[in-house]
Amino acid sequence: MKKALFLCNSSAGLYEFRSELLRSLLAEGYEIHVSCPDRVKTDLLEGLGCRIIPTAIDRRGVNPMRDLKLVLFYKKLVRRLRPDIVLTYTIKPNVYGGYVCGRAGVPYISTITGLGTAFQKEGLLLYLVQLLYRTGLKKAACVFFQNTENRELFHNYGLVAGKDRLVSGSGVNLQDFRFLPYPKNDETRFLFVGRVMQEKGIDEYFAAADALSSDKVSFSIAGYCDDDYQEKLDAMVKKGSIRMLGLQKDMHPVYEKCSAVVLPTWHEGMSNVLMESSACGRPVIASSISGCREIFENGVTGFGFAPKSSQDLIRALREFLRMSRSERAVMGESARRKMEREFDRKKVTAAYMEEIGKAVKNGKA
Repeated sequence: MKKALFLCNSSAGLYEFRSELLRSLLAEGYEIHVSCPDRVKTDLLEGLGCRIIPTAIDRRGVNPMRDLKLVLFYKKLVRRLRPDIVLTYTIKPNVYGGYVCGRAGVPYISTITGLGTAFQKEGLLLYLVQLLYRTGLKKAACVFFQNTENRELFHNYGLVAGKDRLVSGSGVNLQDFRFLPYPKNDETRFLFVGRVMQEKGIDEYFAAADALSSDKVSFSIAGYCDDDYQEKLDAMVKKGSIRMLGLQKDMHPVYEKCSAVVLPTWHEGMSNVLMESSACGRPVIASSISGCREIFENGVTGFGFAPKSSQDLIRALREFLRMSRSERAVMGESARRKMEREFDRKKVTAAYMEEIGKAVKNGKA
């Protein structure tokens, strides 16, 4: 039986965005092992037939000793399992897992899901980030990118030596995220989905809520809050500018009631929130950055605005508020059709299966 090993930093991300790929591999007779640091959705992964390997990863910190332990863990894991293919996601699995696989001669495929703050460093730190990526991706059978800007940056820095391929993010499951009729209520309900944190543009969202919320316009958040923002969020909720919905297991009831999804993020690989809400037939109002602007058509399926600008966000929201309900509904229908044309997850899964087949056939990194 062929073995596939997934190195990732989130069981939820793997299940929610790549379960179709897991199912496709299982259907082809692969034994799948998943290395991840949490138990959020490992029961669902096990339900598919995956074998879970608990792995300690410091996802946000840079601690040389902890990272060295991760490298040694990956080395022992690859040596023990001897997988036919390894798939890595996010920076530490990409750079450390890729390095280990390259040294061991095991075929691996890496995915750049976004840059985060890695390339916002300067001087020695930026050099170190580049060195890590260059080493980790050096022998990859294929490197998948989710937007053209990330792809061009990696090429400009000389971080990709072999084959790479561009896909439409993780794509969206059009059956799971079904089209929802546009709400008929008089209130305009704006919705932010994600972590309450600076880089998601939460300060800009708060500023817009302060400026525009009324008895006819509301601002909600579905997600969880970073500690740095808890006090500010509590104050916004207390004065009535924000409605906090918390984490949601099923987003359909939330999308069903909202008028538009707002994403003021500073950087994205390819926004799953925008794809999912668009598939449900909701207009999106998002930062005009790579990873977002590919997903919407300005004035057709939503509106864009300059990142890190609360004033431009407010301008875009006011433009949406001037639209009639029927115009908004047409915008949502256009968003759904765009997802069907360009972002069907079946196409993304097929691209991965094609590259996995080639890598396994070639038999070495």
